[in-house]
Amino acid sequence: MEKFKNSIKLFLTMFKIGLFTFGGGYAMLALLENEFVEKRGWLTKEEFLNMLAIAESTPGPIAINSATYIGYRTAGVLGSAFATIGVCLPSFIIIYIISLFFDAFLKLKFVQYAFLGIRACVVYLIASAGFKLLKGLKKNVLSTIIFIAVLVVMTAFSIFAVKFSTVFYILICGTIGLVAYLIGLISRKGAQK
Repeated sequence: MEKFKNSIKLFLTMFKIGLFTFGGGYAMLALLENEFVEKRGWLTKEEFLNMLAIAESTPGPIAINSATYIGYRTAGVLGSAFATIGVCLPSFIIIYIISLFFDAFLKLKFVQYAFLGIRACVVYLIASAGFKLLKGLKKNVLSTIIFIAVLVVMTAFSIFAVKFSTVFYILICGTIGLVAYLIGLISRKGAQK
């Protein structure tokens, strides 16, 4: 019964987040962190960062992956189903309604100006989520080097219009982290002998 109550809470929370988040999954991250780490305490900051790494690394939209993970972590399989449906349903309803009146909808001046405002807000939401993640990152030599290297490479690739998938950034950085862990493990075993 407790899992069902938590699943309903998850559905309502994810529905609210899905309803008021414009700009996709990355714009949603700040709201997810606020709701599940700060307000409800269902995840720690560390668990939230790990969830983001998993959600970004697995196939599918980060918003849905995050909702599924948070739902499962909070209330099991039922929670993951409720959270996933909750985050998807507002977009489905809104897009369905817009599709019925799409041409007439886009011609309205106030809609065009609303979208201009929403775009500015989306940039803020994504930047806010990025800064929160950066503040929560463990500060050590490896994470600092990886962050600076990715920032420099991404900036250079953007300036010179080089196409490089974000999947490769994730795979390369994950491999570097794994290699660093294995080197540390081997060196600790060698020191114990």
